[in-house]
Amino acid sequence: MRFQSITFEKNGRLAIISLNRPNAMNAMDDTMLQELAECFELLKNDGSIQVLMLKGSGKVFSAGGDIKTMLGTGEDSIDMLQAMDTISRMIRAYYTLPMITIAAVHGAAAGLGFSLALASDIIIAEENSKLAMNFIGIGLIPDGGGHFFMKERVGVPKAKQLIWEGKTLDGPSAKSLGLIDQVAEKGTAVEQAVQLAQNLLHSPLAAMIETKRILNGHKQKELDEILALEAKGQQLMRQTSDHLEGIQAFIEKRDPHFEGK
Repeated sequence: MRFQSITFEKNGRLAIISLNRPNAMNAMDDTMLQELAECFELLKNDGSIQVLMLKGSGKVFSAGGDIKTMLGTGEDSIDMLQAMDTISRMIRAYYTLPMITIAAVHGAAAGLGFSLALASDIIIAEENSKLAMNFIGIGLIPDGGGHFFMKERVGVPKAKQLIWEGKTLDGPSAKSLGLIDQVAEKGTAVEQAVQLAQNLLHSPLAAMIETKRILNGHKQKELDEILALEAKGQQLMRQTSDHLEGIQAFIEKRDPHFEGK
């Protein structure tokens, strides 16, 4: 499989997908969203792969959605309705993959990038990584199933607090909360993920994947409902004054002045 903004490698029963927009901190533009959705959907029918590793090229895992495309002008502006549909396709396909998924996180995993990592079965993050469900900083709500994955990991009350705060966590802090599974030393997340993948390949993976099918399948309807609610809510938030202020403040590299409108 060949793509513009991601790379795909296959080595026997192990596959590796790399987010590959390093000059843009692997921010997810429309092309990357479409390619990830397409890739995951194709992989659902590939019974030869039992372990999938997801990582980022360059200095970070992913800075999240491409905020500059949210300004709404120019050829590179994003169609939000289409983007939310593609995000839902991408997350739904990834969550239901009949294989064990591992996210190897280094640098930043923020916003939609963090949602995608949280959709993985196992998350390894480097000790100095920067993990943030930080949609609140631009007056938005989490998407990519962020509400679902956060509350699955930490429970509803804590999920609300973390989403509202939008603060950045390092690897040990995220692990102490249960948001990630393993902490790796700086520069070793991919190496640790590969070692884990190799260990899994010597495990009874058919049974492990069946357990995933049962547990994730039981939750799929709820994920679908939350994805639909996020799409509707995000459209509403996109029309608020706070969101416009948050985007403008980001572009101008200043603190936003929110008014709750």
